Amino acid sequence: MKLIECVPNFSEGRDLAKIKQITDAIESVAGIKLLDVDPGKATNRTVVTFVGSPEDVIEAAFRGIKTAGDIIDMSKHTGAHPRMGATDVCPLIPVSGIMMEETAAYAKKLAERVAKELQIPIYLYEAAQSNPDRKNLSHIREGEYEGFAKKIKLPEWKPDFGPAEFPAKQGATVIGARNFLIAYNVNLNTKSTRLANSVAFDIRENGRVKRTGNLYTGPVEKDAEGNEVRIPGMLKECKAIGWFIEEYDIAQVSINLTNFSVTSVHQAFDACCQSAQNRGLRVTGSELVGLIPLQALLDAGRHYLTLQKRSIGVSEEELIHIAVKSMGLDELGPFDPDKKIIEYKLRDNGYGKLVKMNLRQFANETASESAAPGGGSISAYCAALGVSLGTMVANLSAGKRGWEDQTLYFSKYADKGQKLKDELLLAVDEDTAAFNKIMEAFSLPKNTDEEKSTRTEAIQNATKYAVEVPLKVMKLSYDSLELIRAMVEKGNPNSITDAAVGALCIRTAVEGAHLNVRINAQGLKDKTFADIHMQEASKIANATEAEVKSIIMNVEELMTK
Repeated sequence: MKLIECVPNFSEGRDLAKIKQITDAIESVAGIKLLDVDPGKATNRTVVTFVGSPEDVIEAAFRGIKTAGDIIDMSKHTGAHPRMGATDVCPLIPVSGIMMEETAAYAKKLAERVAKELQIPIYLYEAAQSNPDRKNLSHIREGEYEGFAKKIKLPEWKPDFGPAEFPAKQGATVIGARNFLIAYNVNLNTKSTRLANSVAFDIRENGRVKRTGNLYTGPVEKDAEGNEVRIPGMLKECKAIGWFIEEYDIAQVSINLTNFSVTSVHQAFDACCQSAQNRGLRVTGSELVGLIPLQALLDAGRHYLTLQKRSIGVSEEELIHIAVKSMGLDELGPFDPDKKIIEYKLRDNGYGKLVKMNLRQFANETASESAAPGGGSISAYCAALGVSLGTMVANLSAGKRGWEDQTLYFSKYADKGQKLKDELLLAVDEDTAAFNKIMEAFSLPKNTDEEKSTRTEAIQNATKYAVEVPLKVMKLSYDSLELIRAMVEKGNPNSITDAAVGALCIRTAVEGAHLNVRINAQGLKDKTFADIHMQEASKIANATEAEVKSIIMNVEELMTK
């Protein structure tokens, strides 16, 4: 499925009723999921985030832009953030199943419609803009609302779409396509906008103009062609300015990270800390505006654990906690991962009903008269527990006093164990879902020949899925034995029996999943499919049995020494 994200910035952050009108217009499009609404009083600006199919997204964006133009009067607008229109900027971001080029085409389609139907001057930016001199948002927005009535008359600033007249009420709008942008503010222990700007100039890619003599007041140096000479900043793909936020009574460095794979959020935070310290300032925390990709926080968590010389092989939840506390993301208000991480908003953490239960609830559900969860889900959970024990030994070994030179070795194993555990936990609910698919297929009507054919095909497809899920559990389980063996041979000797119990859990999981593969494969008409999967399952089962026996023998030998 093609999925794109849209993050329009509306020039209203104080009147909640008006913001609600805009978001209601966006949500009036079926198929749109509103992910986040982030108003700011000081900036008088609201960042809205929603996702959907490309056609649904551009329809929702159009309705949002129209509503904003109807209810916001830019001639009366004030706010700390640079702006030029009621809908200041409206980027489209490819999420899945679509490339940037196609996303840019949708941005142009939206821009053309807004200009034609609403008579708002539109500028394209980033991937939607072919003119290199007009790709940068801050360059387009120079002069802001107050200066745009004159700027729009300049030949070089004729809008890409719409009239070359500046409407006082709606202003102008910038529409484009870009990579995921992290909007991120770093808090300083000062009220000085000048000092905040100094930090911003230190870190942003564009840096600052070079001056002769005094860094702040000296004459600007120019090259032979008369262009200003600039001192580059510390970070690539980073834009930043300083401002004072009356709402919090502090100055902030407002940062846009345009490609977090080039400059990460933790690199931006650390750079601000370094610059601030050099200027006698201190960073007190930070805040996210809108959403952040899960990977960005996981990378930050691993970064700070590594600096602490601790194992990075901890749970996803712990990595997020470390990232939040290290960067002070909760200084100005609670940080709720379910509301701020884009993947969590889209997939509800990825986990189904069973994994969200506590231990007693899960046992009660298994013991009930329902046929699911059954042996397949329990096998997956056994494997998750087994690899968790191996991961525990890896983390204990990474943190063992006197073993500091081996921290990285054990940390890598712990990280691998966490990833295997998470995949196996997903399989707990997936196995039950596979069983339910079979039951749903059997409940299809079979009154006509066509219905019988459809029902038979659905049953066969569901049964194939019910073979593939336990086979995946077998593969993941066997992969975890490398970790467990390493922990027995090189891990903390006080925990080798924990690793051994993990190996026994893995053997149970593989044997249980193997039974599921066999029983479900028997009902398949596609014998080639059945034979291939049965043979692969048998190989894994045999290899697992041999490896677990070897691991247990190794443990027995070590215990007798």
